[in-house]
Amino acid sequence: MLNTLAIAGYRSLRDLVVPLTRLTVVTGANGSGKSSLYRALRLLADTAQGQLVTSLAREGGVQSTLWAGPERMAASVLRGEHPVQGTTRKHPVSLRLGFATDDFGYAVDLGFPAPSRSAFTLDPAIKRESLWNGPVLRPASQLVERHGPLVRIRRDSGDWDTIDQHLSAFDSMMAQCADPKNAPEMWVLRERIRAWRFYDHFRADADAPARQPQVGTYTPVLGHDGADLAAALQTIREIGDAERLDRAVDDAFPGASLDISQSEDGRFETRMQQHGLLRPLRAAELSDGTLRYLLLIAALLTPRPPELLVLNEPETSLHPDLLPALGRLIVQASGHTQIIVVSHASRLIATLESQPACQSIVLHKVLGETRIENANDREGPAWVWPKR
Repeated sequence: MLNTLAIAGYRSLRDLVVPLTRLTVVTGANGSGKSSLYRALRLLADTAQGQLVTSLAREGGVQSTLWAGPERMAASVLRGEHPVQGTTRKHPVSLRLGFATDDFGYAVDLGFPAPSRSAFTLDPAIKRESLWNGPVLRPASQLVERHGPLVRIRRDSGDWDTIDQHLSAFDSMMAQCADPKNAPEMWVLRERIRAWRFYDHFRADADAPARQPQVGTYTPVLGHDGADLAAALQTIREIGDAERLDRAVDDAFPGASLDISQSEDGRFETRMQQHGLLRPLRAAELSDGTLRYLLLIAALLTPRPPELLVLNEPETSLHPDLLPALGRLIVQASGHTQIIVVSHASRLIATLESQPACQSIVLHKVLGETRIENANDREGPAWVWPKR
């Protein structure tokens, strides 16, 4: 389970260390930094896929994602005694991302590339990566470290072995150097990260993939676009928890039931029998909110729970009366997987916060910087960034 998420230099997240529990809900006003925190988590996941630099490019490049304020905020500025103004930079420009679990921690530091004749001078360069044992980085706990193109690993004897001397600045060691034999810790952590799941704003328009009949195969993990909804629901019924599926549908839509039809050519289609209707409604006939709720059911009742599941604004298009049922579904799923919910729906948040195991993180902005509300009133997790 992730205990700590750390982000520095990314959009409004100048230097944020977030404690995480089995079930964490992140909330705050519009523009408080919720989406930035969600995107930072996705960028961390992209390191294991070798897509970190590509993902930053889709966001407009590292220049447009960097913290736009001063390097440090003086106390007098925070008190409103002096205006915000630029200062002399003492450290190199960087965008840093990291997380820690009980057994492993990982951090990556990106900056600008060295001057060259290349046409790709705007691409960010990975300057530093570190993987360590335990929740906090210490010199003695480092297992793998990367400085520029050089990657080395600590062996059981305590000695360091170089495993790559020419790693490209746009490649993460997590994607290029993880090996079950020569770098087992890095390989284990990479596979964990690759198993993280993110669900963000399922499509529900008339042409949404979830509304179309699709060829069905066993689908223990719902796809990110929801195209395999019918197959995922049928998989839950056959090899998952069919009773929980029926209860989840009835909890949200009293008296309703699901049926998955199958055509002669093997195409599956979701159908819902609703109370008072003489025939079931096909997926193409369901309301946007109903379809999205069924997609969330399929994601949360997966027969193959991931170590981490992240839901970004799952309340989109849902009627407020559905949110307590969604909250109960999320709470049940958190018994099998760690869940982070990013939301601003008060009824969903209230349902989640009513559970003792749920931790609420409220974000707000101070002079453009995202901070955790009342963070000074509690002891935050320890965090140390690797030095360049």
